[in-house]
Amino acid sequence: MDYQLEIKQIVDYPRCRIYREFVQSLMKDRSIRTSGCSYLFYYIVLCSYANFRSSYRRLDGITYLVEPGQWICTATELSEWFRTRFQHQAISILDTLEKQHYISYSKLGRGNLIKFSISGWKTSNTTLEYNYPCLKDVGFFFFPIAAAHELISLGKCSEMDIVLDLWLHTIYQDGQVQGSDKGPVVYFRNGTGNPLTNFSDLAQRWGISKSTVSRILNKLENRDYLSLISFPGRHGSVIYLNNYLSTMFQVSDVMIDKEEVSMAFHIPFHAPDSSLEITDSPIRDEQISVPSEDNSVSKPHMQAMVRKVAKVLATQGLPCCECSRTIYKLYPLSDCMEGHYRYSLEIICPDGWDGYHFELTLSPAKGQRKSRKTGCRTEGAADYQFSGGQANA
Repeated sequence: MDYQLEIKQIVDYPRCRIYREFVQSLMKDRSIRTSGCSYLFYYIVLCSYANFRSSYRRLDGITYLVEPGQWICTATELSEWFRTRFQHQAISILDTLEKQHYISYSKLGRGNLIKFSISGWKTSNTTLEYNYPCLKDVGFFFFPIAAAHELISLGKCSEMDIVLDLWLHTIYQDGQVQGSDKGPVVYFRNGTGNPLTNFSDLAQRWGISKSTVSRILNKLENRDYLSLISFPGRHGSVIYLNNYLSTMFQVSDVMIDKEEVSMAFHIPFHAPDSSLEITDSPIRDEQISVPSEDNSVSKPHMQAMVRKVAKVLATQGLPCCECSRTIYKLYPLSDCMEGHYRYSLEIICPDGWDGYHFELTLSPAKGQRKSRKTGCRTEGAADYQFSGGQANA
């Protein structure tokens, strides 16, 4: 039998799946700093070592029983995990997490061994009854989103805390979150469904300055952890995670295209003055047929818009938009009295192949100058915001 698989990471789910191998890779990446006081990274490291089932571990000639949600390690190992210079610094981190009721721990063997237990482990993760060794570099565990919000609020976040906070709040293919169909997008669950954010909000969330937010995000982008797409004005930025799908679902990652994302988020498009327009688009004016009604957007602006849309569709793999003989026809679906313009875009292949139909929505950006005659048409350079979707093909 043939099956069709649909992959989603939905916003309503109260827990996030985290792979142990991913945590191990973060621990080995020494370029990402861990100095901070939110303790998200430290807590997730402890969770990644917790057992799903009972097992035995022999240390210093003594065999210890480790139950689900627990683990036992040496103080040296703990210090290496947390990247602390001294062991007492790692113990201090455990004291803080215990004070916040996230863990409980005890010292064994005159303080050389640490046995810790994750509070509420059975609430988020399934525990198994039989005894068997639990590997620490394979498999995954579930982490509650509420715990991430609480730990982030404790104090200044480290770079590693920020990486994990972004990872825990990534959504993919959820209709409630705008732009999640384009790729795994970071959404902090503020109830709006819009993942657009700004450096001021991120600075307040992470307890750092805006300049530090900019530096860290640019650093993570250079290290291929994420794709940061910033839009002009006060529209803010949107963050897509790289290598998310391959890590979470073992499928190929998708390519994030800024122009395609702009359409999804209704980001303004600047239509330059036709007399000053310089374009490298291979599409000529005679290939574009636009309506000539008085109450529509001016013809030069619509031609510029079609070129922009064709560029986006070409990046999505539509071969007709790369052909220099393709014909583009626009048909109005509504008048300007509705406050926005809806057009049907027909892409016609000259070789007789099946064409494509798209629906475009176009509206003037705020503050645009209106014509005295119609109140709708703009003159010269103008800014619009547009969105689109495929009707049929």
